[in-house]
Amino acid sequence: MLPVQLIRKKRDGGTLDDDELRAFIGGVTDSSIPDYQVAAMLMAIFFKGLDDRELATWADAMTRSGDIIDLSAIKRAKVDKHSTGGVGDKISIPLAPAVAACGVAVPMVSGRGLGHTGGTLDKLESIPGFKVDLPVETFARLVDTLGVCLIGQTARIAPADKRLYALRDVTATVESLPLIASSIMSKKLAEGIDGLVLDCKVGNGAFMKTIENARKLCALMKAIGERAGKRITCVLTDMDAPIGRTIGNSLEIRESIEVLRGGGPTDTRELTHVLGAEMLVLGGVAKDPAEGRAKIERVLADGSALEVFRKVVAAQGGDPRVCDSPGSVLPKAASRDELGLRAGRITAIDSEALGIAALVLGAGRRTKEDVIDPSAGLVVDAYLGEVIEPGAHPQIMLHHSLSPGDGRLAEARAMIERAFVIEPADHPAPPLRASRILEVIR
Repeated sequence: MLPVQLIRKKRDGGTLDDDELRAFIGGVTDSSIPDYQVAAMLMAIFFKGLDDRELATWADAMTRSGDIIDLSAIKRAKVDKHSTGGVGDKISIPLAPAVAACGVAVPMVSGRGLGHTGGTLDKLESIPGFKVDLPVETFARLVDTLGVCLIGQTARIAPADKRLYALRDVTATVESLPLIASSIMSKKLAEGIDGLVLDCKVGNGAFMKTIENARKLCALMKAIGERAGKRITCVLTDMDAPIGRTIGNSLEIRESIEVLRGGGPTDTRELTHVLGAEMLVLGGVAKDPAEGRAKIERVLADGSALEVFRKVVAAQGGDPRVCDSPGSVLPKAASRDELGLRAGRITAIDSEALGIAALVLGAGRRTKEDVIDPSAGLVVDAYLGEVIEPGAHPQIMLHHSLSPGDGRLAEARAMIERAFVIEPADHPAPPLRASRILEVIR
């Protein structure tokens, strides 16, 4: 069939057989199908969807459009974690070495930040010298010898996804759940993993605003993974407030090291413990999440996880002194400005607005070509339900290298102030969740 016939078939609600799906993805990969026809198919899928078989085949064809990393020589179970993205989400950085310290290998291919959510690669690159662009052979060797390596997607991993994602971004088809699920899973299945824990963020600071949509996305990703013979667990986590106290690349590395030393903010620790526990269960070194959590807590407390991270930093070209004295190694912002919130009770926080404010200060990209300031970001000392007393110490610290008259600084400050809904002090406290964990789907 010609591409136009496949597009028409899907547009009219038909189902594509496996050969048709693989042929179409083949044409995406080798560019024999032009952008306008690929875009038309994406829009047809946006409106008509893909059934379970179609989605599994579409995702498998995307995975096989490039190299599948062969990690079969590694004796340990290989389990990764993927987050759908959140504000202040630095969890991969303490999580991966902690899981590796417990005996499960973590081959982690991560992404960069775009929009209001930060990227693991950008955070790691704020460590002087740290390299995320490594050959696949080096990646496999480090996963084998250290138990973990953190790199970016290479040209050899799921190249069809790169083209599809670029077109989705400019054709208003990003929000299609089947296209999101296949994009995520095609890259993860190319890593050579045995299992995967999916951290699906839910709330105003996440791409999935409702738990219903998060469940639908998880069901699709889980189905793709299980059809490929992988063990999959989905954890739905709350993203109605920023994770931890920091937003911004070097600032989040500092917080991650606090967690690797057994400390850090309560919610950052909890997510590391819970996601790590699920990874250990999938990796077969813990019989249940309770045992897995105890193991993760132990390697964070005794320094084992920090030692793994130290070796990873050194092996990937970074300065390992960051583990002992992050303040002397990580880049520092030229300016630190205090911002105090008005007195009253915080009843809501717009996490997305805080993420965008950090981006405006230089911590993120508005376009893929933007250069990140690794030192820029926010330290937030204001929590949902908290009562701010008149004259209290400033709650927000802005780290940046902008001049005092730069309009971006005023823009960021205004965004931060609008991000907090503050009622009179005697206003009832909003319902507060004791945990970031909303639901676990095994």
